[in-house]
Amino acid sequence: MKVRIGIGFGIRTKLNDSGFGVVVDALEGLGFDSLWLSERIGSEAPDPLVAMSFAAGRTRRLKFGMSVMVLPGRNPALLAKELATLDRLSGGRLLPAFGLGAVDPHEQQAFGVDRKARAAIFDEALQVLRGCWAPEPLTHHGTYYQYDELQVLPKPAQAHLDVWLGGLAPSELRRVGRLADGWMPSFLAPDDAARGREVIEATCAEHGRAIDPEHFGALIPYSVGPAPAATLAALAARRPDLADPSVLIPNGWDQLMATIDRFVAVGTSKFVILPLNEPAGPDAWVRHLEQAAPIVLERQNSVQHHEK
Repeated sequence: MKVRIGIGFGIRTKLNDSGFGVVVDALEGLGFDSLWLSERIGSEAPDPLVAMSFAAGRTRRLKFGMSVMVLPGRNPALLAKELATLDRLSGGRLLPAFGLGAVDPHEQQAFGVDRKARAAIFDEALQVLRGCWAPEPLTHHGTYYQYDELQVLPKPAQAHLDVWLGGLAPSELRRVGRLADGWMPSFLAPDDAARGREVIEATCAEHGRAIDPEHFGALIPYSVGPAPAATLAALAARRPDLADPSVLIPNGWDQLMATIDRFVAVGTSKFVILPLNEPAGPDAWVRHLEQAAPIVLERQNSVQHHEK
């Protein structure tokens, strides 16, 4: 396996002005694999599509993805055009990842999708996206979308634009097995990843498909010092099955690297690490990345890869 480690900014980032470019330049210069941007209408985080485009225009090597972009509520044909254009202009560096959206009335009203319908809309919209990226024109007659001989150009630079999904609930794992090219969940332990992969691969087998063994990942939030109280409270609500949810948040570089090693041991090879104690401004971000780079990238290059 090829272990790759990218940096996530998360939904609480304040990097939404000129400082964003400063940090992107540091990621490129220091040799990080990828940048991942989250979507939340009511937060200071920049829009992922606009921010990815900005990052693509000032870099040559850095890959970029969404962690995640909400799909229900968007026009999938127009989004297919936007993402294909971005993939071509960046030379094939796009890593698309989608989700259903936060269970939050504020977010749901912004996207205009009833919560009960969002899963069905998501599944059909993803089918439309793939159809728009296929070589032939798309004819699709579904519940939510109707197209006859729709031609969306240009096509992505990547021959097959891999789509990553997240989630840990049984329904989410089955959706990954039915529809995704990769799995990138968050706030989980290596044992969760191993069990989730079993469900995903069993679902793949039921549908006569497979996910590349290199396409199992994890988003790992970490802290340097005490984790934010708000994050711990949210995590406790999200994972009531855990007596101490803080065990999912490695503290410091040694714990972070040890956590990555445990994930690698169960077949996980793609990582997004996200600092919960966000550096205070772009200069502090650059110092943080300069500290992280030799630790993270050395582990990326030297970790013992285990074949599943």
